[in-house]
Amino acid sequence: MINRPDGIGAFKFAVLASLRAAQLCRGCVPRVEGEHSVAVTAQMEVAGGAVAAHDVDGPAEVEAPVPAPPLSAVSV
Repeated sequence: MINRPDGIGAFKFAVLASLRAAQLCRGCVPRVEGEHSVAVTAQMEVAGGAVAAHDVDGPAEVEAPVPAPPLSAVSV
């Protein structure tokens, strides 16, 4: 089990580790030594400060979905 640093919230830690794990799956070079699963390697990198929020490519700005027209406005 990887202990989360005190300065980072659980949600942020989980999100950063999952984004980093996706990068590792796509072929990025691990920043920590050892033979570990992708998930554990990503958690170790985040916990050790080897990656930060600006190092992982999360979704860019997400646009709000366009609401569907009300059913009363749709003609059949």
